Amino acid sequence: MAAVQDDRLRVGTNEMELVDFRIFKNEDGEVYEGIYGVNVAKVREIIKLPKLTELPGVPEYIEGIFDLRGVVIPVVNLAKWMGINSPKDAQENARVIIAEFNNILIGFVVHEAKRIRRISWSDIEPASFSSGHSELDKSKITGVTRIEDDAVLLILDLETVVQELGLYQPATDESYGEGDEIFDGTVLLLDDSSTARSIVKDALQKMGFSVIEASDGSEGLERLEDLYLKYNDNIADEVRLIISDVEMPLMDGFHFANRVKQDDRFKKLPIVFNSSISDHFSELRGKEAGGEAYLVKFDANSFFDEVARVVRAHVK
Repeated sequence: MAAVQDDRLRVGTNEMELVDFRIFKNEDGEVYEGIYGVNVAKVREIIKLPKLTELPGVPEYIEGIFDLRGVVIPVVNLAKWMGINSPKDAQENARVIIAEFNNILIGFVVHEAKRIRRISWSDIEPASFSSGHSELDKSKITGVTRIEDDAVLLILDLETVVQELGLYQPATDESYGEGDEIFDGTVLLLDDSSTARSIVKDALQKMGFSVIEASDGSEGLERLEDLYLKYNDNIADEVRLIISDVEMPLMDGFHFANRVKQDDRFKKLPIVFNSSISDHFSELRGKEAGGEAYLVKFDANSFFDEVARVVRAHVK
């Protein structure tokens, strides 16, 4: 077990582990197998579909709730959430992936859980919907990667589910209002989820920052190069902070931070990780990668407090 933990704590490898699961689709009498993945770091356990208690007045994709060792967990039917018409017998061998977001447990019904895959983020591309996937809402997918037999695995943006369930606490005028310190300068914001970027950008603008966005670590490095061309050695006087997600296609947040801290031009720029992964290992990896703080998405009050603390600490 210790060897596994040590391996998970390595930073700069730009790798992740995925739970490979399947969702079956019924189309014109034919059954097709969809291949999907979710980061192992978000998964607490995988169980058989339990007996659920239905809830009135909730979206159709909410199957119900159940009690797991004293914790009441909502269960989302991923096929319904994605608008997939599944065969009637698809749930005979269904499993529930218990995942943790924002320190809250949520169950996701899948038709089959297959295996664990280790994949380099450099092999994961941002979603582009060519033949076979045009029916999917682009906002529900963060990346795609090819596996054996030239099959395509889709990585779902489960943060969108969290947002739709109202589990994120968006910033309001009251949460950062009159009397709070107003900052200046620029923040570089990295996140592959447009939903998450919108929430964080709004919070940063309420604090007075201008925001430059990037959708992954590779694009984040490009934005830093642009900023250096503009500000040269004065870049640390203008760029107050970098806020980075962890899970991103092409280059993840830890690998991005590792690259930043090894570059003499950028190594003084403070980095805050802002991730839906709430396990202790990821927090430790964030510190090892050079992060000043590790935030779990998204509580407005803790976000404002930590950002303000880090920025004040780096003001000359």
